[in-house]
Amino acid sequence: MALAEAPSTVKLSSILSGLSYALDLTEGHPRGHASRSCLIGMRIGRALGLSADDQSNLFYALLLKDAGCSSNSARVFQLFGGDDQTAKRGAWMRDWRKIREQIAYVIDYAEPEGKLFERLRRLAVLAAKGPASRRTLFEVRCDRGAEIARTLGFSKATAEAIRSMDEHWDGGGYPDGTKRHDIPILARIIGLAQVAEIFASEEGPDKAATVAKQRRGSWFDPDLVDLFLDLSKDQSMWDACGSQNLEDTVADAEPQDSVITADGKRLDDIAEAFAWVIDAKSPYTYHHSQRVADFAVAIAHALGLDANAVTRLRRAALLHDIGKLSVPNRILDKPGKLTTREWEVVKLHPYYTYQILERVPVFGELAFDASAHHERMDGRGYFRNLPGDLLSPSARILAAADQLDALSAERPYRGKLPTEKVLSIMREERGNGLWPDAVDVVERVLDSSNAAT
Repeated sequence: MALAEAPSTVKLSSILSGLSYALDLTEGHPRGHASRSCLIGMRIGRALGLSADDQSNLFYALLLKDAGCSSNSARVFQLFGGDDQTAKRGAWMRDWRKIREQIAYVIDYAEPEGKLFERLRRLAVLAAKGPASRRTLFEVRCDRGAEIARTLGFSKATAEAIRSMDEHWDGGGYPDGTKRHDIPILARIIGLAQVAEIFASEEGPDKAATVAKQRRGSWFDPDLVDLFLDLSKDQSMWDACGSQNLEDTVADAEPQDSVITADGKRLDDIAEAFAWVIDAKSPYTYHHSQRVADFAVAIAHALGLDANAVTRLRRAALLHDIGKLSVPNRILDKPGKLTTREWEVVKLHPYYTYQILERVPVFGELAFDASAHHERMDGRGYFRNLPGDLLSPSARILAAADQLDALSAERPYRGKLPTEKVLSIMREERGNGLWPDAVDVVERVLDSSNAAT
């Protein structure tokens, strides 16, 4: 069976549950946060008596709730310094509606490793920007998440639930300050489920129940809290959250009358959508994954790869940097030379690409090639240090396409290089670093690309 066609038995939920690990990384959550939130939210939805359609809409909104998470990563770093993932998760651990909690949060996460004057400067900037900066962070993330859901063909109700999931019952949430029953019911469920999961993972179900009660009537719909408190006494919900086969457990929680399978077109759409998530992480990687995919496809066509191989390569190219969501923006966007420790963090991103993709149905077959984009023909690449004869033609093409775009695009430490300089560097890498066959067609590929623009 060609990879271009997904088996009709593969559930879309299994794919999205696996890929949600990338979203967990971006938000600083332990692996499985989105999946566990989905299990909790679906218990609430069923207990509430939602219709089959609403349960289906809720199910996919829970899995995709953090689809816009990378779009505010650079802004979080610019505001707070330090690791954006740590600051993001910390926002849920405190009731930032209370002034004391706001102060404690800022003290904990503003330039945490900086010198005293750096921390004071950061505190002053945050105080000056005030609530408007918080609103922007939520608005960017929620709008982007809703856009991705719509692009993937999900319902208006699913997109609206994602956009409104950070609204609070009393109107103190974001992005619009909507209150009470004006907040979509699916969004109210997501807001409660995700916070409950965070505290249950940190300190256990009892803590999740305590926090739900503390935020009842402010953050959360009181009726939903009361329902959750009853559900939290059922050990089977927490056993499901602790499942060793979490993706399968989540797939089983999908309303059976509304199961969506993943055909080839939907796989392409998912790869495109997650490429947007990846590239939104940093202003310096904007459209990087799409450009790498375009270069890889052009090189593959020039070398005569068949249609199925090209389809497979394109998806791998779109997802090759999904592990980069694990890298803090303080490293990704650093204008100067990286320290040894920072460089080691960067070198792990292909490892995370493999870890994310290898557990995802269908995309698991792309995991090795996608994670090999920094390997070299002489075996001095990373993260596996594999020589070229152990790399597939697709992996070799992807490595060349990735370097081609990296040299052609602007980076925080340098400007965009002219075409002749790009070609000169790639020719120097021919044989030792890059596959000669791929390098030999790069000039033709660049000429076609430049002519198209």
